[in-house]
Amino acid sequence: MGFDLLLRNARLPDGTATDIGIAAGRIAALAPGLDGDATEVIDCDGRLVSPGFVETHIHLDKTCTIDRCACETARFPHHAMERTSAIKHTFTVEDVTSRARRTLEKCISHGTTLMRTHAEVDPKVGLRGFEGVKALVDEYGWAIDIEICVMPQEGLLNNPGTDELMVAALRNGARVVGAAPSYDSDPAGQIRRVFELAREYDADIDMHVDSGSSAPHLDTRLVCELTEQYRWGGRVACGHLTKLSVMPLPELDEMARRMADAGVALTVLPATDLYLGGRDKDHRIERSVADANRLHRQGVTCSISSNNILNAFTPLGDGQLIRMANLYANVTQHAMPEDLRETWAMFTTESARLMRRPDYGIAVGNPADLTLIDAPDPVSAIREVAPTLAAFKAGRRSFTRQPVVLHKP
Repeated sequence: MGFDLLLRNARLPDGTATDIGIAAGRIAALAPGLDGDATEVIDCDGRLVSPGFVETHIHLDKTCTIDRCACETARFPHHAMERTSAIKHTFTVEDVTSRARRTLEKCISHGTTLMRTHAEVDPKVGLRGFEGVKALVDEYGWAIDIEICVMPQEGLLNNPGTDELMVAALRNGARVVGAAPSYDSDPAGQIRRVFELAREYDADIDMHVDSGSSAPHLDTRLVCELTEQYRWGGRVACGHLTKLSVMPLPELDEMARRMADAGVALTVLPATDLYLGGRDKDHRIERSVADANRLHRQGVTCSISSNNILNAFTPLGDGQLIRMANLYANVTQHAMPEDLRETWAMFTTESARLMRRPDYGIAVGNPADLTLIDAPDPVSAIREVAPTLAAFKAGRRSFTRQPVVLHKP
C-alpha cells in the first residue's frame, strides 16, 4: 500500500504504539510496522501523536491590542470591556487582519488545527472585526479550519443597530451566534433573541455567561430551558461560568446534571478568568475557574480554551493550549493521571464534540489532522508543558519545531 505520509513509532493518547499511514489527506492505516511505500516518512521515536488541538473560544478580532489600551493603574475595578470599547473606532479591516494573523500563526505553531473565534459587532466597530477575521479563513485553510461566532459584546437589545449587524454577519459567513447578556439591559431578552437567530439561520450558539463570584442567579438555567424547548441540545456552549467555582458541591452537581441533560457544553477560560476574577476583593480572592473535570464526570461536554490574548481582558498568552491546560490543572488542583487524561480531551476530543465534528480523531478514514508532541503521553505533556514539534492538516505538515538539543562540553 502506498502512503503520502507515514508516521512511524507513534504513541497515541490512549497509550497505543502504532504507525500512522496517510493518503489523500486522510488516515489510511493504523498498525505497528506498516508495510508500504511512502512519499515522506517521519520517525516519531515513541512520542505522542494526538488529534490536532481545538481552540473553541478565542477572540481574534481584538487580540494584540494591550498596548493601545489605557494602562492599568489600579486593581479595583478593572473595566476590560470599557477599555476595549474606547479603541474600537480605530479598528480597520486591515488592522484586524494583521493582528489576528499574528495570533493565529502562534496558535498554528502550537498544534491547533480547528478553531472557533468570536467577532464583535456593534455600531462602533460595524462589521470590520468580523470581516478582518473572515479574511483569514480561506488564507489559512491549509493549516486550520476556522468558524466565526458573531456576538454583541456591548449589548444587543439596548444597543440599536447591533441586531442588524448580527444578521448581516450570519448571512455572510458566521456559523455561530454568540451572546454577552450581562452587558445588556435585558439579559434574558438577549438570550431569547440569540436563540431566535440561531433557529432562523440554523446556527450553533456560544455564549459568554455567568461571570462573577456570587451564584444565586445563573443565566445558564434559562439557556438550558431554551435549549430543551427548541431541541438545540449539543449545539449550545457557555463560556466562563465562573459562578460555578463558588457554588457548594451539591448545587454544582445539580447544575452540571441540568447542563448535561439539556446538552449545554461548558468552556473554561483559565487565563482570562484568573486575571479578571476577584477584583472586588483585596484578600482571599477566589480562583474564578470552574472545575470542568467535575462537570465532565456528570456528563457535560467540556473544553478549555485561550479566550483573549494580549488585550485588556488577558494581557498574557501565546495560544499554547497545553500551557492553558497546565494552568487549569494547577488552579483546579487536578494533577493525577486520570484527571490529566480528561483534561487532554478538553482541547482535543471533547472540544471537537462541542464543535460537532463527528469525523475528528485518529481513526481510519478520518481527516489526518494530527499534532506531534515532545512527550510520551498526555499526562507528561500537561505536567511539563511539552512543546509541539509538528502538526499536519489533512496530512500536510503545517509547522516544524526541532526538539531541544543540549550541547554538553
